[in-house]
Amino acid sequence: MTEARRKRVRLLQKYVINPPLKALTFAGKLPGHIVLETTGRKTGKPRRTIVGTQREGSTLWVVAEQGRYAGYVANIAAQHRIRVRLDGHWLDATATVLDDDDVDARLASFDDQKHVGMVRKFGTSLLTVRIDIDAP
Repeated sequence: MTEARRKRVRLLQKYVINPPLKALTFAGKLPGHIVLETTGRKTGKPRRTIVGTQREGSTLWVVAEQGRYAGYVANIAAQHRIRVRLDGHWLDATATVLDDDDVDARLASFDDQKHVGMVRKFGTSLLTVRIDIDAP
């Protein structure tokens, strides 16, 4: 995809789509979504973003729309330990970027096909991220 399209999508998400969705997700009111907290690879500060997920037990699957262009993916590549806000609670986890995963098959496994449609519509460089939640 073109860099210009990637920039337009990022601006739309950052200022229009994500703010209300982040509030709902933080409160645990948006099923199939989590707040993902990474550590900034340059600043060392906490960075939070909302992502759609498919849950399988203690594993969460995310398809990053912007792939390695997404800041949270670059942060995960630098530091695998993260936190997720799931159902209104913070949980520690480990995230792994999976370059070789079949993104189309992964998206087909998601329950929320509306979310899948949005990922396909806005995605410019799809990439799978696996999140393993720590045992309590």
